[in-house]
Amino acid sequence: MMSLEELCRPNIWSLAPYSSARNEYAGREARVFLDANENPYNAPYNRYPDPLQTELKQALQKVKGVPADHIFLGNGSDEAIDLPYRCFCRPGVDNVVAIEPTYGMYKVCADINDVEYRPVLLDDNYQITADRLLAACDHHTKLIWICSPNNPTGNSINRDEIVSVINQFQGIVIVDEAYSDFASQPTLRSELAKYLNLIVLNTLSKAWGCAAIRLGMAFASADIINIFNKVKYPYNVNLLTQRQALEALSDPYQVDKWVRMLLLERGRMIDAFKLLPQCIKVYPTEANFFLAKMTDAQAIYDYLVDRGIIVRNRTRVQLCRDCLRITIGTKTENNELIAALRQL
Repeated sequence: MMSLEELCRPNIWSLAPYSSARNEYAGREARVFLDANENPYNAPYNRYPDPLQTELKQALQKVKGVPADHIFLGNGSDEAIDLPYRCFCRPGVDNVVAIEPTYGMYKVCADINDVEYRPVLLDDNYQITADRLLAACDHHTKLIWICSPNNPTGNSINRDEIVSVINQFQGIVIVDEAYSDFASQPTLRSELAKYLNLIVLNTLSKAWGCAAIRLGMAFASADIINIFNKVKYPYNVNLLTQRQALEALSDPYQVDKWVRMLLLERGRMIDAFKLLPQCIKVYPTEANFFLAKMTDAQAIYDYLVDRGIIVRNRTRVQLCRDCLRITIGTKTENNELIAALRQL
């Protein structure tokens, strides 16, 4: 890969980050806080939160198996998606490459940051080869986006092809593993030491059931994490989010139980869908959802909405014509969906 200095925007590389009051005394004991213009009353909410989320990263280190200095925490995965554009892509000059179809925020952030977005269509099995992704790159390509398991298709991207991209690409490869807790394929975050140009994204929104607290994670080399920390807003993860995340991480066995239940329900739902006359095909999935090709996705979607049941209509997404994306809910919710479709 190119050096981080070559990859980084020059203004970001030379940026002197904002020094918050909490940063300046980090590592030392303090009792009296008269430095940050805070109100001395209404503890603990009167104090600014830890800007680097030290305690939370220590907890994540144990659960995720990644050293704390290789972890970035953001306001949802959206912040971790936006930061690579801000750090590495020069507006109006650089470009990024991504699989297509995939999670829509990669393109939204590219458009916001005035960065050319180059989608590369998946094949009929929703897979991609390293050669096809790399063929879309030029000397201005800074990032390659791969979501695995992918959204909205649900399948894991071939791991050998991902590794081949990482080994050959001169820029940074970002693998979004938001749904990896539901997948059989091993996560790439355990191999960060091998690949200095790899960023792996994760979240507490899916398997951990904490979408409301908005906590996203990026795992990468300490050097990349340091660049992110220069650019992020000083107090980007609030105290309430940090506390709730610590509580969730204290009981990972509960998450394991949820995942097992959801995987069982996923199998049951897929079997039920395959028997529906409106269902043409259910695609392979390793996420907490599945993609189903229907006879008329829009009509079925409208029918379900009228009955207060909301699924995701993906018929306007490339390669997903007449497809609905079904999230796995509770057994009761899933039964209500199947019952409604059987009455159609």
